[in-house]
Amino acid sequence: MKKQPAIASVKHWLETFVIGNDLCPFAGREFFSDRVRFSYTDASDELQLSGVLADEMNLLQQNLSIETTLLIHPLVLKDFNDYNQFLNQAEQLIEKLELLGIYQIAGFHPNYQFRDSQPADAENYTNRSPYPLLHLLREQSVEQAIISHPDISAVPANNIALMNQIGTATLSKTTQSYRQLGTKE
Repeated sequence: MKKQPAIASVKHWLETFVIGNDLCPFAGREFFSDRVRFSYTDASDELQLSGVLADEMNLLQQNLSIETTLLIHPLVLKDFNDYNQFLNQAEQLIEKLELLGIYQIAGFHPNYQFRDSQPADAENYTNRSPYPLLHLLREQSVEQAIISHPDISAVPANNIALMNQIGTATLSKTTQSYRQLGTKE
């Protein structure tokens, strides 16, 4: 897998799908202010990925001009169940590094599936990405964004309604096109 095409794919997905559909009402501000870091790793196992994740948190600690990081890791945690288990390890890493309350991680995966949903349910596409991603967020920024939003509690239901309106067939094709973009050299 090539670094630049994968990053370009994730950027395109973020801009056209996540921001374009207003799935995250806060993403556009940071994306268009160039405060989103797109980090790629060729880590091939969970231990290596944990090390890269720790490095990314350290970088965020040192560089306040970066608001958030999307850590792209296409070679590890391809299976969603393994990925989901790793999210628990990532939370433990935050605690171990004494960064609890400073950072949180949001999960995005090509096969993301919410609990109590079926794999083909449209709602899963709100968290489906071209590659496995770990999204590092500054907790204070998340709290401020929530406070400033007029109706944050409506966002998940609105997103699910939009995904259902778009439909699984279209969403599947769209997601596949982002993956194909990332394989081009």
